[in-house]
Parts: sequence; structure tokens; C-alpha cells
Amino acid sequence: MSRRAREKAAAPAPQTAARCTVTVCRGCCCGTPKIPRLDHAAQLAGLRTALAGTANVRPVTCLDACEHGNVIVVQPSAEGRKAGGRPVWLGLVNDLEATADITAWIEAGGPGLAEPPAVLDLYAFQPSRRVRAELEDR
Repeated sequence: MSRRAREKAAAPAPQTAARCTVTVCRGCCCGTPKIPRLDHAAQLAGLRTALAGTANVRPVTCLDACEHGNVIVVQPSAEGRKAGGRPVWLGLVNDLEATADITAWIEAGGPGLAEPPAVLDLYAFQPSRRVRAELEDR
């Protein structure tokens, strides 16, 4: 084995900070023409672009919270969870300003590490325990 190969093998693995996970509902109602006047694909692409390297953004088929159509769930990073952060469910996220507020909050640390902008209180809701449990299982 060459010296370079030995050094590479002995080098510590790079540390990757645990990141928030942003789950975006796209299926039954969310992300479909049932919620008009919003470019759903552009919203998802914008979240992915804005949060690249900061959070994991994943679309899911349906979060079963259709009464709050266009749902986004922000799950804390491991550090945020240790600090007391819990998943935050946001519904009716039908405008780009709300998406920008969510992005800024996550960039500041997200649940447990940064206070969300006050305007996000207008979007926050608590889903049923069954729905919350299903998201945790994914």
C-alpha cells in the first residue's frame, strides 16, 4: 500500500452536520390543480435550490392532512432535536413569501435552534397522532 493510500485510509471521515428534513406533501391535494394559483413544481424546486447543503428536501405522496392543503413539515436536525425541537407542520403554504420565511428559518437552524418567524404561526397546525406517527415511520 502506498503512503498516499495509507494516509487516505487513516484520515478521519469528514463530519457532515445533521440537517433538518423538509417534507413536502405532493399528491392527493397538495401539489395538484386542486390548489390553484401556485406553481407547485417551482415551489418544490425553489425549496431544493434554496436549501441545498442546508436541509434535506423530500416530496412525499400524501401526508393525509388534506384539510390543510399544500403541507410542509420541518423536522429538526439531530442537534435541534436535542435542544427540544419537534417537527413543525405548516399548512396552506400557498405563496412564495411563506416559502421564503420557511427557508430563512431553516437556514438559521430550524426547530429547536432558531425561533420561526412569527408569520409562520398562521400556517402551523397539529395533525392527528396517527398522521404524525406515519411521518416518523417514513
